[in-house]
Amino acid sequence: MTHPFLDLAPLSAARFASIEDRVAKLLDTRQDVVVTQGEALLPLEGAIRATAGPGTTALNVITGPYGQTFGDWLRDCGATVIDLAVPFHTAVKAAQVREAFAEHPEIDFVSLVHAEAATGNTNPVAEIGEAVRAQGALFYLDAVASVGAEPVLPDAWGVDLCVIGAQKAMGGPAGVSAVSVSERAWARMAANPRAPRRSYLSLLDWKERWIDGGRKALLHAPAQLEMLALEACLERVDAEGLDAVMARHASAAAATRAGVAALGGGLEPYVHEAGEAAPVATTLRTPDGVVAAELVARALAADPALPLAAGGGALAREMIRVNHYGPDATPGAVRACLAALGTALAESGAEDVDVTAALRAAAEEWR
Repeated sequence: MTHPFLDLAPLSAARFASIEDRVAKLLDTRQDVVVTQGEALLPLEGAIRATAGPGTTALNVITGPYGQTFGDWLRDCGATVIDLAVPFHTAVKAAQVREAFAEHPEIDFVSLVHAEAATGNTNPVAEIGEAVRAQGALFYLDAVASVGAEPVLPDAWGVDLCVIGAQKAMGGPAGVSAVSVSERAWARMAANPRAPRRSYLSLLDWKERWIDGGRKALLHAPAQLEMLALEACLERVDAEGLDAVMARHASAAAATRAGVAALGGGLEPYVHEAGEAAPVATTLRTPDGVVAAELVARALAADPALPLAAGGGALAREMIRVNHYGPDATPGAVRACLAALGTALAESGAEDVDVTAALRAAAEEWR
């Protein structure tokens, strides 16, 4: 048995390095970029374990489930963790971060999720970055959901560890990811005796054996097909233009919110303020007595391919996610989701559902 994918020549170190360079260009960064061979949880965990330890005091911002996970990893590393949690229907404010610094001047590490696709909020990283720089803390950012949907600028924002994945707004593969690393972050890793070494989680292995060696020899056989898919994804983003890709996502979010407001039936945006809503996905709160998971199941019965999902865990009772990212950041996807949700609401007994008005409002909002 043969297949064209099985007959490809091995991925060269030069080709691998060129893909890293394209990621650096996407992020407009002069920092080192490492493309890691696994889903984004690999560099997210690896970066924390490399830079945090018993001497670390971390401010961990929680605006959704990933922030909770980062706090668990930090505690497992022996760090002292100060959680700054805000309701999932809002975003954290830079003033709240400054207040935490004033109360705990020993903070030397900050972990933050840029956009929480799971809860639909996005955080003001530029303003928070100013506060973190004034504190002198190391800044760790999860930009997996935000990259491609809104600006991600590690250098301009003072981010020391910026992790991205291509599987959401970029419309690319999930099996590889990337992290940009500042010189301060490399120094923190080198000084950390608990930083993973000779491990799949180790960023220092990539620094010492790949970057310091001039990117001439790969550490191990790369995930070839995923790397080629990432390269193709970056080429596609370049061809459309990053600004155009981000504009599609902003339009999809605005059109979805406008459509839901006109739809009726008791459905409403989960994130209260439009300025705090992530362009990668719009979360919705179901009316009292309507279980979100059941409404989504009803909507998907007619078209299982719609980018609709119920919230995770306990949120499955009250939250719906419209995942208008990547190839679904289009007017057609938004219209189809609004129509399906309107039909499902009407079938569930909701009154005053107006799909026509919803579609009209969404069309008027698309830019």
